Formats: sequence, C-alpha cells, structure tokens
Amino acid sequence: MKLVVNLKRVAVVVALVAVMSGCTTVKGWFTDDKKAAEKAAVEPLPLEKFKPSIEVDKVWTAKAGDGEKLLGTRQGPAIADGHVYAAAIEGGVRALDLQTGKELWHKKMKDERVSAIGAGEGLVVIGTLSGKVIALDPATGDEKWTAQASNEVIAPPVIGQGNVLVHANDGQVLCYQVTDGTRRWFWNREQPALTVRGNGPVELGPGIVFVGNDDGTLSALALNDGHSLWDQTVGQPEGRTELERMADVDGAPVVDGTTIYASSYKNATIAVDGPSGRTLWSRDNGGFAGLGVGPSSLVVADNKGAVWSLDKNSGGSLWSNQKLLRRSLTAPTVDGDYAVVGDYDGYVHWLRLDNGEIVARERAGGDPIRAKPVFADGVLIVQNTDGKLTAFRIK
Repeated sequence: MKLVVNLKRVAVVVALVAVMSGCTTVKGWFTDDKKAAEKAAVEPLPLEKFKPSIEVDKVWTAKAGDGEKLLGTRQGPAIADGHVYAAAIEGGVRALDLQTGKELWHKKMKDERVSAIGAGEGLVVIGTLSGKVIALDPATGDEKWTAQASNEVIAPPVIGQGNVLVHANDGQVLCYQVTDGTRRWFWNREQPALTVRGNGPVELGPGIVFVGNDDGTLSALALNDGHSLWDQTVGQPEGRTELERMADVDGAPVVDGTTIYASSYKNATIAVDGPSGRTLWSRDNGGFAGLGVGPSSLVVADNKGAVWSLDKNSGGSLWSNQKLLRRSLTAPTVDGDYAVVGDYDGYVHWLRLDNGEIVARERAGGDPIRAKPVFADGVLIVQNTDGKLTAFRIK
C-alpha cells in the first residue's frame, strides 16, 4: 500500500508541475529536449560570425617538432633579442628569426623530451620531462651546462639577475648560477592531494622571486638565498572534496611596478604590494592559466571561458565577454590595444582592450592552443599541441 501511495504522490507532483510550467517543461523530461539542453550546457559555445574591424596577417608558420598532444604541458616559445626559441616534446630545440620565421639552428636532443623553454641574459634554458635543466648558447645551440631538478620541468625556466630559476612540477623552486649551473638554493612547498596538471613559471622582481603555488597561495622568496619573505592567499581551497578544493595558481604572476598580480583556479585574482605582501584588492574573477596586463587594466579568462577586464588600481570589472564560453581559453596576452586568447580548436581571438569586443579571428591549425601567446616587436606567436608555430601581425 505504501508503494502505491508514493506513486500517487509522484503522479500528483508531475501533474502540478505540468500545470504550473506548461507542457514544454514536462516534454523535456521525456524526450530528447533535456538531453539537448544538457549537451548545449557542456559543449563549447559555437563561434559567432562577425565582420572583423582590424586586419591580421599570418606572417609565417614553422614546426618545432612533435608537440605535447595530451600531456598538458602548455608548451610555448620564448622570445629574446629578435629570435624565437621553440621546443617540442619530440624534436629538440630550434631558433628562428622573429620577423621571418627562418630557422637559425636546430639542436637535437636524442635522450631528452623537452617540455619547457626560457631565454634571456645570453642563455636559452630548457627543461625536460626527466627533470634535466640544460643551458644552450643562443647563437649556436651548443650546450653550456646541465643540472638536475627535483621533478619534471614543465614551467618555462626564468633567467634574470644572474640566475636561472626553475619551478619543478613537485612545487620545488630551484635557483642556479647563470654562468655554470651551480645550484645556489632550493625551496620546497607541500603539494595538495589533487592539483591541475602543470604549474607556472616564477616571476622576478628586484631581489625577489614570486611563485604561484598549487595550494592557492602566492609566495615571495629572497633571490639571494631563497628564504621566505611572505605568503598571500589568492584562492581559498574550500570544499568537501579534493576536486572542489583545487585552487592552483598555475599562470605566471605578473610584476607591474611594485605591484604583483596573480590569478587562481578558484576564479580569484589579487593585487599585492610586492615588497610588503599587503593585499591591495581581491576579486572573484580569475583563472588558473594566468593573466595579461595592459596600461590600465588586467585581462583574465576564467575557467568557464568568460574573458574579464579588471581595473589595475581597484580590481573593478570593466567589461566581460561571454562569447567564448567552454572553449578552453589560454591566458590572455596584450598585443597593443588588444587582448589575445587561443582556444581548444586552434582559433586565435583578438578583443579590444577598452570594451572586450572581438575584432579579429584567425586559425593556427586545427589542434588546441594551450600555451599563452607570446608577443614582442609587433609579432604575436602561438604554439599548438602539435608543435606548430604561427606568427601574426596586426596591419
């Protein structure tokens, strides 16, 4: 009898809903309408047609080798002194002319799978999946020194102020002497049980190393010996499950004057006074991949694919663009008056910095773009997961 009563109650509830909501709602429960709605809610938003208001030239293309595919390394190129330095998981390291794409040299790495690359201060430094840190001559590709990190190196090495800094995938930061690779110090950070694949490079300020951590914090370390200066929370690792508590700061923090900006997987972005560690503002708009910095604003793509512009001084929202939802966007890069993001389908989108309007779109092959685009000397470079490099220039 109890079963019958319950079934009657269910029938009454369904009938009431039908009366209150109309036949369309109930129809959705028993046909494919509901499935279609669920599918639309998780699939990438289709791209809208529009008339471009700026012209973008595809200047050149090149192949770095066989790319990361599904490894999740977010592998991108480095630019220094008019040259592009690019690596692929299989294919070694290449130097190309920034303006023409002409290959200048190619260093084969027989026994190493190259996963990250950085350049500066007369060095090209690569990281490998076996944890090797290898310094190359930027003019010839000849090896200058080799060191061993604590774990695979996915984040690009950072070269500056006489040091090479590496953020290994176990959270450890290692500092090497730029001349011969002698390790000067290392710093450990305990990792959460579950994190987003990969991590971000450190950022250098005068005598300070800023590092985003997988526990949602931003740390400042003394460059001379690696001792901790301060920690600041970017995204709170809250929730009942390890998945809900993921708060990684995986994009590179950005130094602008004395202010350091960082963004978290928890969709949070903060501005911090670099010397003191004092929080200047915090906002609930952010993403794990990082952010771009313009003259007066920050641009960040959140985890749903919305692109936000935040005022640098207050953190207030200036605009948002919701037309690229669920397209797995890269961190934005500022290209003159525009913010640029890549997506999962190989498209590159230019948005106006002042209002967020999409003004141009080009495709850089059919494979996903995971790495933040790189901009220098009027040229924007993207690298996709197949190892293809594409250079663009705004006319």
